[in-house]
Amino acid sequence: MAGHFEATPGGGAAVALDEVEISILRSLAVQLLELIGPGDQPADGEDPLAALFAEGPSKPPTDPALARLFPDAYGGPGGSEGSAGAGKPEEEQELRERSAEFRRFTEMDLRTGKRDDALAVVRTLDALSPAPDGGAVLTLTGEECLSWLRSLNDLRLTIGTRLEVSDEDQGEQGSLYRLPDSDPRKPMVMAYLWLGALQESLVETLMP
Repeated sequence: MAGHFEATPGGGAAVALDEVEISILRSLAVQLLELIGPGDQPADGEDPLAALFAEGPSKPPTDPALARLFPDAYGGPGGSEGSAGAGKPEEEQELRERSAEFRRFTEMDLRTGKRDDALAVVRTLDALSPAPDGGAVLTLTGEECLSWLRSLNDLRLTIGTRLEVSDEDQGEQGSLYRLPDSDPRKPMVMAYLWLGALQESLVETLMP
């Protein structure tokens, strides 16, 4: 899977994708939408204005992948700021309270943004006109490119968390490149590496 983005007039980008690549990207984006959740749309009969000012959760998600997508703003006891305080209970408690307050007023908006980005990926893929061989050229506007960049990053964070990827694993000589074909993680690892290459290609294309 060697898709490479190229710049298009007006600040957009285009890449040729085959039928398998289109299917994988759409499937992963849909799974990301399911992971993020349905959102905070008001229920029938609920005041939309009240829903607009509804508070979000104050605790981090229990799912490790969601916790990676929505991390504590102030690091928490195990984060950089927490470790700077030498683990003093009162400082750790303060970090937890600050993170909880920040999360309560921002996580719902963050989820909406990530959901919108993943939807943009699905919609642009669904709008493709396939060629006789099943492939197609994906052409994105500048705004769609940004949605794709953010969603590709979210997908890599999610898959990397599931794979428990470390910094050492990601180098060219890292263990991800040495997995045998019999390893059940191999398909997801290949998707993870391909998404990284696609993301890097899009970043390079958009650079001035």
